[in-house]
Amino acid sequence: MSFDALAPWYRTLEWIAFGDELQRCRVACLGEIAAPRRALIIGEGNGRFLCELLRFHPEVEVDCIDASHRMLQLARKRIADELGNRLERVHFLHDDIMSWSPPKHHYDLVVTHFVLDCFPEAVVAGITKKLALAAMADANWLLADFCVPRNGMARFCARSRLAMMYLFFRLMTRIEARELVDPTPLMRAEGFVLARQHPFRKGTLKSEMWRRNR
Repeated sequence: MSFDALAPWYRTLEWIAFGDELQRCRVACLGEIAAPRRALIIGEGNGRFLCELLRFHPEVEVDCIDASHRMLQLARKRIADELGNRLERVHFLHDDIMSWSPPKHHYDLVVTHFVLDCFPEAVVAGITKKLALAAMADANWLLADFCVPRNGMARFCARSRLAMMYLFFRLMTRIEARELVDPTPLMRAEGFVLARQHPFRKGTLKSEMWRRNR
């Protein structure tokens, strides 16, 4: 799986398909968490969320993991251009989350925005366990992703759009997933509870804040 070829065009493609709603999902819970000390961001892409995280919480130290070298370059450039004095607070790591080994109980904020949907259920389960192990006892977990409403025309439209999106990304980036996996039961199994949820686009997008159940 590689987003390198799409990286220069990803912002334009996102805007054509969703306007600014994906970014609204990414940042919806930023003002609702306590100031984090060490954050882990998986699959950040071109750095739009990272930039807002550093604006909201300028003292945070961030490990930013992405399998796309080109996306990391774009993220680094965005931070350098917009928040150059905070660039030193970010460690950009070119790695695959499936093979990367994070330090245990190290992060009080974990972020997975529009990334778990790239993997099949068995892989999502493994990633969830790995990230839960990396999270501290008082950690928050921010997640933004697509979702399928339970019934009605919104459900039909969501499933149709997701089918087209998965076909496109399987062809262009070779993602493994063929359908959307709901990580909710996996996160609950790792001791996290849903503290806040913001629906967008008639329930076909969601922004969630999870907290460790101590």
